[in-house]
Amino acid sequence: MARPITEEEKQYARELFKRAQTAQQQIAHLDQAAVDRAIQAIGWATSNEKTFTRLAHMGVDESGLGDREGRPNKRFKIKGILRDALRQKSMGIVEEIPEKGLVKYAKPVGVIAALVPTTNPALTPPGMGIYALKAKNAVVFSPHPRAKQTTLETVRVMREALRRIGLPEDVYVCAEKPSIPLAQELMAICDLTIATGGPAMAKAAHSSGKPAYAAGQGNSTMVIDETADIAEAAHNTMLSKMSDFGSGCSADGNLIVEASIYDAFLDQLQKEGGYLVSEEEKKKLEPVLWQDGHRTIDTIACPASTIAEKAGFRIPADKKFLIVREENIGKDYPFSTEKLGTLLSIFKYSGFENALDMVTRIYSIQGKGHSCGIYSFNDEHIHQLALTAPVSRMMVRQAQSKANAGSFTNGMPMTSSMGCGVWAGNITNENISLKHYLNYTWVARTIPEDKPGDEELFGEFYNTETW
Repeated sequence: MARPITEEEKQYARELFKRAQTAQQQIAHLDQAAVDRAIQAIGWATSNEKTFTRLAHMGVDESGLGDREGRPNKRFKIKGILRDALRQKSMGIVEEIPEKGLVKYAKPVGVIAALVPTTNPALTPPGMGIYALKAKNAVVFSPHPRAKQTTLETVRVMREALRRIGLPEDVYVCAEKPSIPLAQELMAICDLTIATGGPAMAKAAHSSGKPAYAAGQGNSTMVIDETADIAEAAHNTMLSKMSDFGSGCSADGNLIVEASIYDAFLDQLQKEGGYLVSEEEKKKLEPVLWQDGHRTIDTIACPASTIAEKAGFRIPADKKFLIVREENIGKDYPFSTEKLGTLLSIFKYSGFENALDMVTRIYSIQGKGHSCGIYSFNDEHIHQLALTAPVSRMMVRQAQSKANAGSFTNGMPMTSSMGCGVWAGNITNENISLKHYLNYTWVARTIPEDKPGDEELFGEFYNTETW
């Protein structure tokens, strides 16, 4: 339970909000060309290789989470967000539907409270900042205390870019003294909250009394059927699992593999750097990874060798992630839940209907609403999984953690925040992108009457005896 907010924190929150609100009013006159130029400046300032690498390294060093060598590659996500933002209008008429007589006008929402996760302090602020500025909003960033300095430095870079192009720096402000009560106050006074982080953060955002977009918990599960390209599936699994040491909620956690290819796939996974954990080692891992039903902080997003050593065994130097054989699904079997690290569980199935049942049971425990994937060339299997899985996004033959939030080889909107629908208590299933940073005015003109007859409306029940 969070402590009560102090009067000093209340005043500080209102000062941050007022600064952002004033700056937002000062950019209200900008036209589309000026806004697009501004977001290009923010994109370049934050995603150029030198700057983003410095910020990415700073974030890993400060938080102790993630892959210092690999995290700089996340700068390409900023480029993707910029691409998507530049290709859309964000003011005036943005959509027309002549046959319905409808015209849609886009307008800003105001000041956004942006909650920044500890795992992405160099990516989330520019990602949110580009979409927000494109919509002529201002942002108050609330850092995670464990990544506070990196968030502050990232926002400082963004503010400097604004200053250089003659825009008010306070379009982006950042809380220098973050706390849970302060974040709650910011969410309560800002016009909209966009929260990226764990379930507690999402719950707080939805309880703020103001509109909020927040994510749900992941437990990404992949089905590998008998038609899969085993080499491709194993390689993509490694890429997904090793992206920032599995810190993302999209990183592969459970693999459900068809029995006839199970052994071959497991062999290929080991060739990709997976270490197959013995039953004895599995017993040692569980109490190290989970305590009192929760993942232990010091084993999240760290090298597999570190996890193994904490559990009392060693793995070869060329092994990058841990593979645990699992047969059971449920709250009493934590290896069927979210991992947030460099390990995954592998299950065997016979008959695709059993794969679908396993997926359903896994998400009934954790991760409902987030994502799943499949390696298959059988369109009926892909269709059946899409019908069955209680998730908002499903990737086909793609590295999950690199594809869910948008990639340059799929059509998902680029983002650093993903809605998980009513399944997870969220208001949207979509990737949070430009459309979610805007208000809309719908203008309706008259059209020829569109009033169907009773026979069309009531079908076989027309003119029957009333009930």
